[in-house]
Amino acid sequence: MEDFDWTSFTLKIAIKAKLENIYDAWTKAEEIEKWFLSSSQFFDENHMQLSKSQNVLKGDLYQWIWYLYDDVEHGRIAEANGKNHFQFTFAGDCVIDILLREEYEYIIVELTQSNIPTDDQSKRNIRIGCHGGWSFYLVNLKSVYEGGLDLRNKDNRFKPMLNN
Repeated sequence: MEDFDWTSFTLKIAIKAKLENIYDAWTKAEEIEKWFLSSSQFFDENHMQLSKSQNVLKGDLYQWIWYLYDDVEHGRIAEANGKNHFQFTFAGDCVIDILLREEYEYIIVELTQSNIPTDDQSKRNIRIGCHGGWSFYLVNLKSVYEGGLDLRNKDNRFKPMLNN
């Protein structure tokens, strides 16, 4: 395990959808709630809440909540180019970089999480935990945008499970 990179990872998935729809899936509260969150709020730099149907911009802030968890995630939008690149802070000082590109009839979603601390708790909870979490949520993004089926468990009688 000495050559294992604890500081970052990259995941990719191909989704048969329109580029603008997948970009909106990350940058609009009403869309990100369809596949990832139970509640998403975006705020401008003056802390005024954005409309759920509005795309976020660089410098905006977020507050995210998941089904079945009490954790509230806060972060900042570091990049939002309106087309194919979205970047935000996550899990403290980590950076999530989303790159979208068209390939044949698919959109390739490439997610990189970087700047992961290397203490034991961060290795376990962020490097390993987030890798598993993002793996599921990217599959759910594909499921929702290709067929409309949300795979998330929202029933608190079944916690924890693979799909929450």
